[in-house]
Amino acid sequence: MAQIVWSEKLEIGLEPMDSIHREFTDLANAVVTAEESGLLRALDELIAHTRVHFATEDRWMLESNFPPPCHRDEHRRVLEVMDAVRGQVVAGDIALGRRLAEELAPWFEQHASTMDTVLAGFLQQIGYQPVGPDAVTA
Repeated sequence: MAQIVWSEKLEIGLEPMDSIHREFTDLANAVVTAEESGLLRALDELIAHTRVHFATEDRWMLESNFPPPCHRDEHRRVLEVMDAVRGQVVAGDIALGRRLAEELAPWFEQHASTMDTVLAGFLQQIGYQPVGPDAVTA
């Protein structure tokens, strides 16, 4: 079972982003290791986190005038897949929910090392101070 192993390789160097990424990896790994009876709940927690996670990064991109829309588009596509897989899990395909979480491992490593790294560099270059989701809702 492929899990996301948090390491320095995944560190972006922008604490609000690294914090939300650590939570994402924990929740994705919880889906991979969940008992069948708890998989839907674990998947729902991952999806709820991912909505906030992506909305937070999308807000940073909009507020900082980050130019390419492809990063936000990828967030939208991943959420569409998660929602579709959730529907299949509800219909009884538990294995597909676990498979989604396993496939998130290589996707996340690629996404973090490319799109998120570029975003973080841009934010740091222009002096934008990103605020995590907790600070916005508090």
